[in-house]
Amino acid sequence: MRLTIQNLSKTYSNGVRALKEVNLNIGKGMFGLLGQNGAGKSTLMRTIATLQEADSGRITFGDIDLSQAPERLRQTLGYLPQEFGVYPTDSAYELLLHIADLKGITRLGERKDQVEALLRKVNLWEARHKKLGTYSGGMKQRFGIAQALLGNPELIIVDAPTAGLDPTERNRFYNLLSELGEEAVVILSSHIVEDISILCADMAIIGRGEVLLSGKTDALRNALRGRLYETTIHKEELETVAQRYKLISQRFFIGRLMITVVADELPDERFSAKRPSLEDLYFNELYDRKMLEL
Repeated sequence: MRLTIQNLSKTYSNGVRALKEVNLNIGKGMFGLLGQNGAGKSTLMRTIATLQEADSGRITFGDIDLSQAPERLRQTLGYLPQEFGVYPTDSAYELLLHIADLKGITRLGERKDQVEALLRKVNLWEARHKKLGTYSGGMKQRFGIAQALLGNPELIIVDAPTAGLDPTERNRFYNLLSELGEEAVVILSSHIVEDISILCADMAIIGRGEVLLSGKTDALRNALRGRLYETTIHKEELETVAQRYKLISQRFFIGRLMITVVADELPDERFSAKRPSLEDLYFNELYDRKMLEL
């Protein structure tokens, strides 16, 4: 099964053009969608999830055309939105049983088996009878994944799933998402570069509603090999360096600024070659598109 997006555009009633001729072809596995807040990621995710319609363009998943049969897509879709609510007085076990019923898993034995298996899968079995209002942020995210997996979906969308999670919860989430990518098409939308770098073999960068870059994550990252350099400077030197070189990132390091520049050759003897990261690729693309603010 493949998800194919062709010439997709969406403009809201306030005049904001959220998507502009988006084209993507996504196969089984983890696919990362990386972009700044407001880049159009959530609009694209909501459109794929049939929660809103595009103004133009086409989305197909296998032989399903979303414009013609959105209900067929919903039958095989698992969706974890960026923000979702829960009934705080319900337990995870009770609410998952209810959601499973709404998803059409009507046989009680089958419904019970799926819910119990998923609670174990997301490491919530011991807390299954606790009220959802008492759950931590990470536990709620794991509950969100459990409800998204009900019915064994072939297409799974997770929108900014690790925002606000502590490192331990984030690692648990990475392991769970990696498992999902072995069996389904999984789209991970995030503005956190680390999420995409760790999990996704294929990716796209989106900005101002457009696909800026797409392809194999490693190949895109390595496109900067041999052209990336870093050094530390005093803060007072930053403006001069930014005027002289293509400065794509800066961060404080032991009281000085660590900067990264892109150049065809070693800028000067202070610099050393740097191995490209996905963050470097991302910042370089934003720089070229005049979307980077340092």
